[in-house]
Amino acid sequence: MADLFADDLPAGSGASDAPDENAPLADRLRPHALADVVGQSHLTGPEGAIGRMVAAGKLSSMILWGPPGTGKTSIARLLADAVGMRFAAISAVFSGVADLKKAFAEAETYAKTGKRTLLFVDEIHRFNRAQQDGFLPFVENGTVTLVGATTENPSFELNAALLSRAQVLILHRLDAAALEELLSRAEALLDRALPVTADARAALVASADGDGRFLLNQAETLFDVTFESPLDPAGLSGFLQRRVAVYDKDREGHYNLISALHKSLRGSDPQAALYYLARMLVAGEEPLYVLRRLVRFASEDIGLADPQALVQCLAAKDAYDFLGSPEGELAVVQACLYCATAPKSNAAYKAQKSAWKSAKETGSLMPPANILNAPTKLMKDVGYGAGYAYDHDAEGGFSGANYWPEEMQPQTYYAPVERGFEREVRKRLDYWDKLRSERAG
Repeated sequence: MADLFADDLPAGSGASDAPDENAPLADRLRPHALADVVGQSHLTGPEGAIGRMVAAGKLSSMILWGPPGTGKTSIARLLADAVGMRFAAISAVFSGVADLKKAFAEAETYAKTGKRTLLFVDEIHRFNRAQQDGFLPFVENGTVTLVGATTENPSFELNAALLSRAQVLILHRLDAAALEELLSRAEALLDRALPVTADARAALVASADGDGRFLLNQAETLFDVTFESPLDPAGLSGFLQRRVAVYDKDREGHYNLISALHKSLRGSDPQAALYYLARMLVAGEEPLYVLRRLVRFASEDIGLADPQALVQCLAAKDAYDFLGSPEGELAVVQACLYCATAPKSNAAYKAQKSAWKSAKETGSLMPPANILNAPTKLMKDVGYGAGYAYDHDAEGGFSGANYWPEEMQPQTYYAPVERGFEREVRKRLDYWDKLRSERAG
């Protein structure tokens, strides 16, 4: 991993070490001061958390959380130089307990000479809970200032005890302006223009998906080849490999996109919903997982406002099972669009929550005797079924009888909204409530 975005240096190395002239382009373009870091001015600028720490000359332990290729390693190295600290680095991918003990021992030795150590831990989320706990005493007593880097949500991947001792700083994916700045720096360093047209340049920036290291690696590949004429977007696509969408099906990206899909559906925005659906399926998500979420959505957020939503989702599941991919994905799209454009109601969802709460609170209350079956003489003798009003024999097919336990007041769990089919359901409930009141009186 080159810096901007670099491999671990030997203990004691700093950002000022000049890269070899044959080093990868990304390494040769690594920033030499925090002001040179692109796309993270909200942290490294004078008003940013890192900028303020550097100005004060004192660092606190921190976790740098952000996508790949956004400058986490660069910032850590530059921080050490900025405040005159020793820089030591390890990677959780390649290190174990023995490496940690060695790093802490070296830091303690330097501390006796008055030299503080910034310990950079790349991919810190890959250390298990016990290993993470091992940092605590050395962070607390100031042996090291910990700077951890992670692409995963620290809330899920890091111990609460470690998080309580470190500030979480979020790095942004690099926007188009930041990525363009990297390309300009590369052209200035090599003293020649990238061999692409303006449209292809824009396509190259877009293909990086916010990852500066990936962009520079792609640019270096282009610089290494001689072309008769600048590449257009089609030529660029044919020459460079296609970048796979960043998406881990068991990690935060998975939950972020399904959350975005669900919220877009709830907000009745079919265009945004279709975009997030496409993001997931293009990145390799299992269509059946998406269909399970759509089925849940049909019950939770549409309900009886449009009873066909659940039918559509289940039909889409059957269609996908029958057709497979990619033909069956159109059925997933249809279900998604149906849900997004259907009238919304969470009345059934709220009714379930309320009814479950009552059931837990009221325990084992007996239903009223008149609605209990009486298959034996004894049960008839004690009043089971006595006075039961058969609704089909009542006027209008509605008896208005009480069905609640004697010790419990009638409750209202389900309150239909004035949207879609539930408007008709509400009319029926209001009508029956009126009849119930009249017949009770």
